[in-house]
Amino acid sequence: MKQTESTNPELIQLIKQLKKESREKSAPIWLDVAEQLAQPRSRRAAVNLSSINRNTKRADTIIVPGKILGTGSLTHPITVAAFSISETAKAKLDAIQAKYVTIPELVADNPQGSNIKIIR
Repeated sequence: MKQTESTNPELIQLIKQLKKESREKSAPIWLDVAEQLAQPRSRRAAVNLSSINRNTKRADTIIVPGKILGTGSLTHPITVAAFSISETAKAKLDAIQAKYVTIPELVADNPQGSNIKIIR
């Protein structure tokens, strides 16, 4: 069966950037995120806020190599980065003053990838 690759130019550029940062900064977390994002869309993470709430504490920084969905609620402020986010999830994050950033912004703020949890 033929393997298809993503045609989304934003995703392709992000994967290249993550691999480059991983090599240059010796930060394996970015390579792991790049590999997760390179998977077909049906195999990428789709994480609900309720799952994020169960797996985080106040002031944690997490990354979701996929999409954040709005099912459930979040009870503590955190910093979240993901490839995409639903409007419902974004509204719920704003309501509790959690911070949503894009993956490139997170890489720029924390090039070593220290103290970041990957939630799949």
